[in-house]
Amino acid sequence: MTYQNRDTQIIQYKPLSLLQIEAMLPHLLKRKNIASYDGNCVFIGNRKDYPFKKDFISCATVEDVAVAIETMVTQGVGPWIAAVHAMAMQADLSKNKSSLVADLNLAKERLAKTRPTNTLIRYRVEEVFQLAKGAIESNQDPAETILTRIDQLLDEMYTHYGLRGQIGAQQLEDGDGVLTMCFAETSFILAMSIAKQGGKKLTAYVPETRPYLQGARLTAPSLQEVGIEVKLITDNMPAAIMAEGKIQKYMTAADLITLDGHVVNKVGTFQNAIAAHAHNIPFYAFAWGCDYNKPDRASIEIEYRDPSEIRSCRNIATTTDDIGALYPAFDITPPKYVSGIITRHGILSPFDLKNGYEEEN
Repeated sequence: MTYQNRDTQIIQYKPLSLLQIEAMLPHLLKRKNIASYDGNCVFIGNRKDYPFKKDFISCATVEDVAVAIETMVTQGVGPWIAAVHAMAMQADLSKNKSSLVADLNLAKERLAKTRPTNTLIRYRVEEVFQLAKGAIESNQDPAETILTRIDQLLDEMYTHYGLRGQIGAQQLEDGDGVLTMCFAETSFILAMSIAKQGGKKLTAYVPETRPYLQGARLTAPSLQEVGIEVKLITDNMPAAIMAEGKIQKYMTAADLITLDGHVVNKVGTFQNAIAAHAHNIPFYAFAWGCDYNKPDRASIEIEYRDPSEIRSCRNIATTTDDIGALYPAFDITPPKYVSGIITRHGILSPFDLKNGYEEEN
């Protein structure tokens, strides 16, 4: 079965340099293209219009950034990166005001509520808020303090991406068909790129990911950009493709992984995991880190989005407005369907996470 080996597999790799990692990444995942702050506005890489446009959304207020996050201008790690830059912007906007700390606290609370399932946003804005308060008490510039910490976090994040990418690449074999879901982002793209550089020929099967089409618009072009053969499929095709023997691995990102091994990711991940299990195809999830406040399934808050979003696709109506609809943005895959959690330390069984499995970065 796909979850037979429950032993922790710790793997040591020589870290890739940040320059090596940057060179292997597609446009969307390069550091400068996710989010930045120029002293006046926060610029967020606009994934809503990609790949048809490569542009940025300019945000002059925290509310602008919050709305951009909520309306899916950015996803994955993008929301927390945009959010912490928004905190730096708020520190500048409220500079020399007696309300500075209160304004930063309001900004933190607003940003933390934008995407409730992905808890990394809350951790990051809380961290930079505390740093900003310390800077204010020490008569230092809180915006500069936040921006310095952002650079440190991004250096760490990309280094860890490189480690997870190397570990993921080791699980791939020459000739593999690899199914993913939604936009598995940097660790997955790096794993595929590293495997390709190692001489492995791979084919990625990418579900379109309704209703925002992240698979069609983000994942498929990004994989093609780094030289991976891509087959775009609709969201209801994975089981049929598995039955034809074309898929050997299933790999996704994870917005959250609980301490009892439940994997939370874009809705559709769970049904693909069931189909993979039925076909003895291993499912690996890349972990961003460990949230000790999420011990089990009951602790998860699933974001439900406006159901009107699934009555259309790319602003074209697919049914009438009076049809009922339901839109859970994420689903939960139980640990019995997960072969391994790919961390920067190695591959862990989903059954061995109760004591934690990665630092929160």
